[in-house]
Amino acid sequence: MTTDIKTTVPPGTKRAILEKSTLPYWSLVFPLLGIAAVALGLAKLGTVGIGAAIVILIGSVIAAVHHAEVVAHKVGEPFGTLVLAVAVTVIEVSLIVSLMLSESGDASTLARDTVFAAIMIILNGIVGICLLVGGVRHHEQRFMLRGVSAALCVLSAMAVLSLVLPNYTSSVAGPFYATSQLIFVAVTSLILYGTFVVIQTVRHRDYFLPEGQGALPADVHAEPPTDQQSWIAFGLLVVALVSVVLLAKDLAPTLERAVIAAGLPLTIVGVFIAGLVLAPESLAAVKAARRNRLQTSLNLAMGSALATIGLTIPTVAMVSIFLDLPLSLGIGPKELTLLILSFIVSILSLGTGRTTVLQGVVHLVIFAAYLFITIVP
Repeated sequence: MTTDIKTTVPPGTKRAILEKSTLPYWSLVFPLLGIAAVALGLAKLGTVGIGAAIVILIGSVIAAVHHAEVVAHKVGEPFGTLVLAVAVTVIEVSLIVSLMLSESGDASTLARDTVFAAIMIILNGIVGICLLVGGVRHHEQRFMLRGVSAALCVLSAMAVLSLVLPNYTSSVAGPFYATSQLIFVAVTSLILYGTFVVIQTVRHRDYFLPEGQGALPADVHAEPPTDQQSWIAFGLLVVALVSVVLLAKDLAPTLERAVIAAGLPLTIVGVFIAGLVLAPESLAAVKAARRNRLQTSLNLAMGSALATIGLTIPTVAMVSIFLDLPLSLGIGPKELTLLILSFIVSILSLGTGRTTVLQGVVHLVIFAAYLFITIVP
């Protein structure tokens, strides 16, 4: 995932990773390997087969995101961002729903764990690494405070409505929403996300551009792909998404059984899904920070967090209602503490428009605490 609605780079740009208009060889191979793996039932052929299927699944996810970027870059804004957002959502939801439908363990919390993991990875992991890398190389970096403040405002509202409020409603016992409440939260998440996208891409796009510039640096722009490349990318995007969905379905029971057999909490699965889906965007954000483009890094990070809630939660909610699957959204006290701490630190560290290595270290310490508490609850 790189520049989508999840990546939130201002309109007319498609992230620095699209520096070449040609399609990499690996992006052509992995989607086809994914279909072949599904047809051969690779995930059912023992340990070696499962290992190969996991590698192909990861490759297919990255290939799908790459091809979505190519198509998005060709069609331009705002439709391009929607292409990439839908592709990423399909990947994330397919992984979550595949595990929810499996019979191993309690999978009703997977959507919650994945969304919470994504927020922790983005607010503390990705942002922390970007601030640290950028600070080490450039000492102090600057960004547009108004854009980051707008993103944090929307993210905090969506996070509380989706992950905290379910613990305090009384219509249904436990960390669950009643059906009407779930629909309401899904709709409000879409409204908040859609409003943010309009602000970012149309009405106040200057909030998300480097300070003092009317546009991003020229070397961020890439040559649009040709019509032939765009159609090839679109076809391979469809193939990659199909292979991801089917491979996830085949691998879901095995993954859950392995986690349970290892004595690890099922929450680890949510961390794995979030990390897998966010990996390409994470690399793009770190590269931008190294090039002293912290604004681009924060656009990528904050946009990913917003899309994770704004698109994934409504989609999983509708699937849950349609398939009559239990969906536990409320987080526990430890997670709530980390969520509050993350927002407080983010507001303080990103509240001046300038950052140094200190802020990066603080974010990374919180991220390390989250990982440690997840493994050793």
